[in-house]
Amino acid sequence: MKGSIAIICGGGPAPGINSVISAVSKIFLKDDYRVLGIHEGYKGLFAEDPDIVDIDFGFADKIKNQGGSALMMSRFKPKHEDFNTRLFIQHDVKLLVTIGGDDTASTANRISGYLSENNISIQNIHVPKTIDNDLPLPEGTPTFGYQSAKEEGVKIASTIYEDARTSGNWFIISAMGREAGHLAFGIGAACHFPMIIIPEMFNKTHISFDKITRLIISAIIKRKLLGIKYGAAIISEGVFHLMTDEEITSSEISFTYDDHGHPELGNVSKAHIFNILLQRKLKKLKIDVKSRPEELGYELRCITPIAFDLMYCSLLGYGVKKLFDEGKTGCMVTADPKGDIAPLYLKDVEDEHGKVKTRLVNIDSQKFRMVYDEGLQYITEKDYHQAKQYFPNPEHYDFKKILDWK
Repeated sequence: MKGSIAIICGGGPAPGINSVISAVSKIFLKDDYRVLGIHEGYKGLFAEDPDIVDIDFGFADKIKNQGGSALMMSRFKPKHEDFNTRLFIQHDVKLLVTIGGDDTASTANRISGYLSENNISIQNIHVPKTIDNDLPLPEGTPTFGYQSAKEEGVKIASTIYEDARTSGNWFIISAMGREAGHLAFGIGAACHFPMIIIPEMFNKTHISFDKITRLIISAIIKRKLLGIKYGAAIISEGVFHLMTDEEITSSEISFTYDDHGHPELGNVSKAHIFNILLQRKLKKLKIDVKSRPEELGYELRCITPIAFDLMYCSLLGYGVKKLFDEGKTGCMVTADPKGDIAPLYLKDVEDEHGKVKTRLVNIDSQKFRMVYDEGLQYITEKDYHQAKQYFPNPEHYDFKKILDWK
């Protein structure tokens, strides 16, 4: 036995986690390493009595195509004083494999520094996971789980859109995404939604509920001018990350509050908030449109991964072994569209606080411009005359004026 490798999973679930665990385990077992799966992420890694699974080939083979995570996950963020070397020394750990998003990657970077300071020679390789697709990988390279979540999201959103057409209603959909709008953009563009709202759009102006509401109404009225009474808008929940607490509480939605007085957004449906505010505005304008809220989030995280992620996650798992054999550490494993493996060092993608930077939707890309210029439907200057039958100030609902885009 050459020693052990330890695998932990941090953050929330994403399709493909088990495929990564399986591939990493199989290739290291084949090379005579012991593989330890640590439950509860960093909390388990530094616990006095960690819950450890000794992964064998049968276990690894069984989970390879399953959704969810065979290892319990945790969002626990250890402080420096939580760090210890107990598990690493006791089990002769040669490599720590962390599977997670930006928080997990940032903590992995801190652990690498801690182990180095304590003269413990353990490699650390991170596998970038998130359905939000917001880790700073090379352009065009997704985080694993994103494609599967998007695929499932498109199925659900397409059904919702058909319900809108059948019933003559509008649906207001909120999609997961903390600071970036990749998931909402990908789902909305694939479904040809008439309105897609993501935080990156607000690059020229501050974000507010009023502007979000006006953007939706812009699409509703444009569709009416086209003779279409139904539709759907999708909004990335990442817009909340650009709002102040004052803006959020001014919505007059009933929130619970944390110990610091901040509204607890996780306790309320984001789609419900947007829909209530939309209905208030429509009633003031005396525009008779029914709308319904729908949330896209938790139902996307533990689905069975699609073929893309099954293959991609296997490559990333095998890539961990390749980078380990090359002596790489303190890095993320990446696989380009050709399948070539390369390290992306965490120190090269962190900010001044040591946190891994967020990859935003590239609003200067051709893809973005084509979707927003050609795919969406909204009020423009040429619609003003017709739109006056619905409100006296159509310029107030002009898409580009709302966003201050020239």
